[in-house]
Amino acid sequence: MKTIEITQATTVGAYAITRQVGGAFADVVERVTAALKEEGFGVLSTIDVQATLKAKLDRDVPAYTILGSCNPQLASRGLELEPDLGVLLPCNVVVREAAGGVVVAAMEPLAAMALAGNDALAPLAAEARERIERAVRSL
Repeated sequence: MKTIEITQATTVGAYAITRQVGGAFADVVERVTAALKEEGFGVLSTIDVQATLKAKLDRDVPAYTILGSCNPQLASRGLELEPDLGVLLPCNVVVREAAGGVVVAAMEPLAAMALAGNDALAPLAAEARERIERAVRSL
């Protein structure tokens, strides 16, 4: 996977915008939710992967939460251009415990929207990427 350094702590890879941050896991989830809100994204779903794997497979894993985030204006514009775009929505953001802190990894919208094969989505994907990247960098 090719990785491009954006700031000292934020990277953009083939499919994710990633940053490791300090703080308690629950606090980071709250900070991520607030940072997304500042960029116009709401959290539509929260999946506690740690609890699910424990309940379904009796596996103990580090804290891992998936936030299904959505910017309604961007989603609406995208669905007008590509009606089946919903299969690529919402924009997932992972918050997970890791050695040395908590990792936040957000879907890279340019990569996801490229799957649709519709060039008209490129400006929309670029705007979504800018917003998500700002949110991750702000943590």
